[in-house]
Amino acid sequence: MSARAEVAVRERAVLGEGPTWDAEARRLIWVDILSSRVHTYDPSTGRRTVMVTGQHVGAAKPRAGGGLVVVLRDGIGLHDADGSFSWLVHDPVPGRRGNDAAVAPDGALWAGTMRYDEAEGGGSLSRTAPDGAVTLVPERVTISNGTGWSPDGRLMYYVDTPTRRVDVFDVDGERVLNRRTLATVEQGAGWPDGLTVDADGCVWVALWDGAAVRRYAPDGRLDRTVELPVRRPTACAFGGSGLRDLYISTARTGLDAPHPLSGSLLVLPDAGHGTAGTPFAG
Repeated sequence: MSARAEVAVRERAVLGEGPTWDAEARRLIWVDILSSRVHTYDPSTGRRTVMVTGQHVGAAKPRAGGGLVVVLRDGIGLHDADGSFSWLVHDPVPGRRGNDAAVAPDGALWAGTMRYDEAEGGGSLSRTAPDGAVTLVPERVTISNGTGWSPDGRLMYYVDTPTRRVDVFDVDGERVLNRRTLATVEQGAGWPDGLTVDADGCVWVALWDGAAVRRYAPDGRLDRTVELPVRRPTACAFGGSGLRDLYISTARTGLDAPHPLSGSLLVLPDAGHGTAGTPFAG
């Protein structure tokens, strides 16, 4: 497929990540992890906001009652609609930070971590219930990244970036079981990062150092590749009217000569059809 990415928000984010459509507010939420900032963008008006967090922020998602749930360096925090903050889970581990998250159809938050030095096995994936109860997934993790669910909620897709794989689990209530490989990104094509699942059950994956976003069919077949002008796309999500536009966060960290659009929020208009997300129930 030949498609041209457009600029939604021109920005110099160090490590842009985690675009998420907030259906209630009709805006896109995304973060700049290493600059400790949560951005919002209303595509209908162009209005933007920026909130500075007290520490590195790996993800920000809308809450059912308003406000945001944020995955920070030292745990999971809650921002109320009035701007007040409280910890839901406070679990600081030296050398570790939050990295990407997603809200399951049941309203629970699935959040990942990684070590700053990217040490093998130093990350984690866990489910946080609305009341703050945490269930750790007993899987070896290094750099926890994209997480998403099939339209019927029966499958969960997951990326631990150094494995080069997009894996899939069966969902059994609050548990995930039977991990297996959906697709493997070949050497030289980049590294799988953040992902989203569309209404057809296909998985869209951003390729760090691959300058592209790929769409994999439910059977793992590579269905589509969209090349991008920037080397380090990090994640993608559908948003806008009808959930038809694919927004892509990007990064400039570690690049000696980043493209002028590195760190910006890009958009592929009318790229497909997303599914309505679920706000965090806590």
